[in-house]
Amino acid sequence: MVHTTGASRSSWEIVVIGGSQSGLSIGYYLKEHHEDFVILNALDHPGDVWRKRWDSLRLFTPAQYDGLPGLPFMGNTGYFPSKDEMADYLDQYAVNFELPVMNGVVVTGLEKAVDGFKIKSSIGDITARQVVVASGTHPVPKIPSFARLINNHIFQIHSSEYVNPDQIADGPVLVVGAGTSGLEIAIEVSRKHVAAISGTPNFHIPDFVFNHLGGLFWWFANHIVTLQTPVGRKARKNILAHGGPLISISASDLDNAGVKRYPRVTGVVNGNPQFGGGKEEAFGSIIWATGFKPDFSWINEKITNEYGWPDTNRGISTRIEHLYFVGMPFQSGLTSGFVGGVGRDASFIANRIRHHNLN
Repeated sequence: MVHTTGASRSSWEIVVIGGSQSGLSIGYYLKEHHEDFVILNALDHPGDVWRKRWDSLRLFTPAQYDGLPGLPFMGNTGYFPSKDEMADYLDQYAVNFELPVMNGVVVTGLEKAVDGFKIKSSIGDITARQVVVASGTHPVPKIPSFARLINNHIFQIHSSEYVNPDQIADGPVLVVGAGTSGLEIAIEVSRKHVAAISGTPNFHIPDFVFNHLGGLFWWFANHIVTLQTPVGRKARKNILAHGGPLISISASDLDNAGVKRYPRVTGVVNGNPQFGGGKEEAFGSIIWATGFKPDFSWINEKITNEYGWPDTNRGISTRIEHLYFVGMPFQSGLTSGFVGGVGRDASFIANRIRHHNLN
């Protein structure tokens, strides 16, 4: 059901596009500052983006680091919440702080107007003097172009379409991509199918770090692995290129589950995936856990660099005045990519908006 907050209006000082953790976090601070704003959420509830993911998904950070500003996530220390628990939390967060969320509003375009911005949406045009884009930066599955050359009888899906092992065709399964999602899916699939994974697993943060040194790690990630330090800037390059570190799961878990490991897929031979070194092998199914690519084509202004990412200074657009972003990977540091870390970036952007409005 569409929430009717502000339904009779079509203009606000600030419009936040996106109603999941990033949009709700910036909403929390904007409300604290008594700003005139609305949050546009494309789905029926703020937590629905989590409900749409695969059945067994759990957050890769423990509950004590999964809260948004002002409301800790309930759960024992070291407990990894399920996707539905996070969805429930986000729904409750919006209610708890009485945030002005308009659900079921799909934004299709954003462009500069005479005195701010014009937003094209499923409920008509909306205007705002300032806009915060908090809709996520990875809406488009990234699948190599050679996937179309794979035999038609091989079942193929992207990890964003994966629900559970029952949807996978008979025969051996190859998961392509060794980030957190790839490892988790490969291990789950291995309980019903012969499973293999392609790629080199990312660096694993040992379990004892969170179990016994969690506070110290979070401080280190928040204050040292940031854009302000050489180690942080180096980490940013690696994370944007290869994904974040593995938490709560490691390559040894693959071995314990009997998942066979292969090098990176480099192409297709005889309709089958080919691996580094030239070997090819047939599979019944392929799950592409190859991540996503940014797509800001719906913003009808030049705001991205040659890699498709917005040109920003910690989320402040360097190309369009009064346009902001929250929820980008490594926006200010490593924890920008964690649910519990987005609040810092939201606070920074909200303070920038407040400073502008006071002057």
